[in-house]
Amino acid sequence: MSVTLTAGREDEDLLGIGAQRRRTALWLTVLTAALVATTLVAVGTGAIAISPVTVARIIGNQLVGVPGEVTWTLPEQAIVWQVRLPRVLLGILVGAGLAVCGVALQAMVRNVLADPYLLGINSGASSGAAAAILFGAGAGFGQYALSASAFLGALAAALLVFLIARSGGRITSMRLLLSGVAVGYALYATTSFLIFASGSAEGARSVMFWLLGSLGLARWDALLTVAAVVIGGTIAYLTVTGRRLDVLAVGDETAHTLGVSPDRFRIRLLVIVSLCIGVLVSASGSIGFVGLVVPHLARRLVGAPHARVVPVAALLGAILLVWADVVARVLLAPQEIPIGIITSLLGAPFLLVLIRRMHAAGS
Repeated sequence: MSVTLTAGREDEDLLGIGAQRRRTALWLTVLTAALVATTLVAVGTGAIAISPVTVARIIGNQLVGVPGEVTWTLPEQAIVWQVRLPRVLLGILVGAGLAVCGVALQAMVRNVLADPYLLGINSGASSGAAAAILFGAGAGFGQYALSASAFLGALAAALLVFLIARSGGRITSMRLLLSGVAVGYALYATTSFLIFASGSAEGARSVMFWLLGSLGLARWDALLTVAAVVIGGTIAYLTVTGRRLDVLAVGDETAHTLGVSPDRFRIRLLVIVSLCIGVLVSASGSIGFVGLVVPHLARRLVGAPHARVVPVAALLGAILLVWADVVARVLLAPQEIPIGIITSLLGAPFLLVLIRRMHAAGS
C-alpha cells in the first residue's frame, strides 16, 4: 500500500514539473513574440512614423539582403538603421540586464525590495559620469570618456562595498545590504557636491539628465560590448546557476547543508552583477525600478525557481524599458523626457502595492 502511495506521489510530482515546464515554455514563447512586435513598433514610432512592415523589410534588407526590392526612402532607412534600431536594441539589453541583476540581488541578500541601487553601484557610476561631464575626468579615453568614467566609478563602488562587507568577517546578506546603502548615500552626496562645486548650469543640467537615464547615446559599436556582458555573461550564468540561487535565497544554513558555499557564491554574484550594472549605467545612465519591479512579475508568472525566473525576467525587463523609452520620446516631443522618470512613475505604485501585500501577510 505504501509503495502504491509513493508511486502515486512521484507521478504527481512529475506531472507538476511537466506542467511548470510547459507553462514556462508558453510564457517564453509569448514574451519573445511580444518583444519582436514591440521592437518593430518602437522603431517605427517617432516624429516620422514608419509602419512595422516597412521596419521589418528595412531590417531584413540590411541584415541578409531580403527583400532585394527597395520600397522605402533613404531617409526612412537611415532613421530605422542608424538612429532608432540601435536605441531600441540598447533598451532591450539594458532592461534585460537590470531585471536579471534585480533577480540575483534579491536572492543574494534575501530581500524582496532589493534592486541594482542596493549596492551603491548606480551611485558610483553617476559620480564618475558627473566628474567627466563637469571636470573633464577620463579625457584620455576620447569620445568614450563619459562611459569609461561611469564604468570605473561603478567598479570602484562595488569594490568599496565588498571591502566594507568583508571587514567584519563573513560576507552576509545583512552586511552587503548595509554596506551598499552606506556607500550609495556617500556617493550620492559626492555627486551632489561635484554639481555644486562646478558652478556650471549647463553641466549640472547634463548630469541631472544622466542621473535619470537616457538611451540617446546608443551606437552600434557600443551594443556589442553591452550584449556580450548582459547575454553572454550575466543572463547565461544566472540561468545555469539557478539552483544555487534557489538555495541561497532560502538561507546560509541550508546552503551549507547542500554543499554550496554562500560566501564564495555571493562574491561571484557581486562581481558579475557589478560588472553588468557598470556597463549598463555607462551606456544608458542610471535607471531605477526595473530591477525591483520585474523580478516580482516574473515570479508570479512562472514560480520561484530561478532557472525559470531569469529568462522570463529578462524578456519582461526588455519589453518594459523599450515601451518606457517610447513614452519618453513621444510624450513631450520634440523634447525628450529622461527615461528614469517614466520607470519611476511605473514602479512607485507597484512598490506601494507590494508593501501593502507584505503588511497584509504579516511580513
